[in-house]
Amino acid sequence: MPTAHPSDLRERVFEFSCAVVVVAFCREISKEPGVVRQIAWQLADAATSAGANLEEAKAAYSRREFAAKNSISLKEMREALYWLQVIRRCGLASKESVQPLLMEANELTSMLTAGMKRLRPLRFVLCVLFVVSVLVLSSKF
Repeated sequence: MPTAHPSDLRERVFEFSCAVVVVAFCREISKEPGVVRQIAWQLADAATSAGANLEEAKAAYSRREFAAKNSISLKEMREALYWLQVIRRCGLASKESVQPLLMEANELTSMLTAGMKRLRPLRFVLCVLFVVSVLVLSSKF
């Protein structure tokens, strides 16, 4: 992973995906048969899906679709973090190659979580407005 991170979240997730797939591991780990190969594929799927969903969110038609795509991206990044933890714990790759990816996945998960927290207040406000309108309407009858 590069030491200087891009300021754009989508670019940072893209670089993480590339690092997972090419530079760091999936190429090397997937050469082994059985469960190890499956773990490599699961990690590659999750890491690349996180980036793909962020790109789809950019073209969302509505705030709701934007939030849904970002939510999927967060879930996929959490999954990538999980597979990296499995790889580290099981010793499937060197600690030197896993640790930077783990740190980056953790930071990206935190950033995506913070973004989702900023998107969700609208849902709360809409629920409050709905409840208030129902109470106002029911008091009129």
